[in-house]
Amino acid sequence: MKLFFRVFCLLAGFIALWQTAIYLFDLPSYILPTPWRVLSTLHDHFRLILNETKITLIETGLGLMFGTLLGAIAALIMASCRSISVWVLPLLVVSQAIPTFAVAPLLVIWFGYGMTSKIATAILMIFFPVASSFFDGLKETPLGWQELGKTMNAKRWRFFWYIRIPAALPKLASGLRIATVAAPIGAVIGEWVGASQGLGFLMLNANARMQIDLMFAALFVLMIFSLTLYFLMDKSLNWLVPWQKTQEPS
Repeated sequence: MKLFFRVFCLLAGFIALWQTAIYLFDLPSYILPTPWRVLSTLHDHFRLILNETKITLIETGLGLMFGTLLGAIAALIMASCRSISVWVLPLLVVSQAIPTFAVAPLLVIWFGYGMTSKIATAILMIFFPVASSFFDGLKETPLGWQELGKTMNAKRWRFFWYIRIPAALPKLASGLRIATVAAPIGAVIGEWVGASQGLGFLMLNANARMQIDLMFAALFVLMIFSLTLYFLMDKSLNWLVPWQKTQEPS
């Protein structure tokens, strides 16, 4: 309940600052529309925005799922075989040095203008934070847990499955929280580069037609969608990994 109250207060404060900036600087609507006009546009084009949101939601969900799966598999492979990690880890770092905007057009060429290229863009943004955080967790198994495994004479695969992986789950949870924020961004970037559906496509078209109120309405929905996805993931991870050390703000 406190969380929703904080979110409401922050949102109300943001809207107040928004309206104040328009009033003080006398900004025309084609530069910055009023909050009321954005809400009115959201109401008038609700069905259109809802249909485009469904597309972005599917792209984000699939990108998050496959990106998490591939990142976790890569981390497990690197942690289980040091000779592989020596070669794979530098490739992961180099892949992040290439801006997503530079790769997204290639993904559109390779996979077409449909959902596949947008899902691939989301995977590209999600893969590294999941793989790197999970791999760090697998390398940093607490000494007490290791001694316990040795005392129990655990076999290598049992030690890996019952000790190293549970000990690494809090780090994986941190990576998933970052990935959850990045997933909608990846989907929207893919839609900006080349698409015929989605919130990114809607924002790009609205901007080209100077429908700034519609663009802000789509952006507002994207913000609410991203925040909701993050909080759902955070609550789910707190329930699934109860032994992680989390400090709730008072």
